[in-house]
Amino acid sequence: MHGMYRSTSKNILERLPKNVWETVEKEYGVLQKQWNGPKVPIFVFPADGANSKIKREFNGKSGLAFKDKLFLFFSPHNTQSEIKAVLTHEYNHVCRLKKLQKNEANFTLLDTVILEGIAENAVREQCGSANLVGWTKYYTDEELRKIVKQLIIPNRNMKRNERKHNDLLYGKGFYPKMAGYCAGYYLVRNYLESHKLRIKDIFALDSIEFVKEYL
Repeated sequence: MHGMYRSTSKNILERLPKNVWETVEKEYGVLQKQWNGPKVPIFVFPADGANSKIKREFNGKSGLAFKDKLFLFFSPHNTQSEIKAVLTHEYNHVCRLKKLQKNEANFTLLDTVILEGIAENAVREQCGSANLVGWTKYYTDEELRKIVKQLIIPNRNMKRNERKHNDLLYGKGFYPKMAGYCAGYYLVRNYLESHKLRIKDIFALDSIEFVKEYL
């Protein structure tokens, strides 16, 4: 579901980018030191080539983060810059989950939106704007402000186990595409710029701090 390969082929490792292990290990060391992050095992697998959404939205790459482990999924054509960007996004989740000290089971829609926003702003900070995923450019700032006011704020306390949580996060049904992700990137970018902060400064910041102007 998150992008891992489904094949039982014996030559599955041939579907990974060249030097992926070295790139991941090197960048992981840089990020861990820079963010004073936890040491976690990282699992690297080929991405599911048949997953149209992964191919279309993320150029054949994906990841999945927990507070104590990390999974990365890549396609043969993914570049070193793309590998670094995915690792940066997902390891940022690990750091946020560790330092926020909030049980994931208690996460609200706002918590998830900000989690994703911090992670993709970390990509912007570490890898440059050229390596941001496509959804960061879906909407204008004015459109994003409306999404925040009309969709995110009224539903900010919705729990992760409620269906509407993911509908809003990914923009399913009648909701704007990737609404929650885009809103999170917008909110965190604005907060960083207005307070002149960097990613390492906001890991433990409560999610509500990012939306106070809307309340």
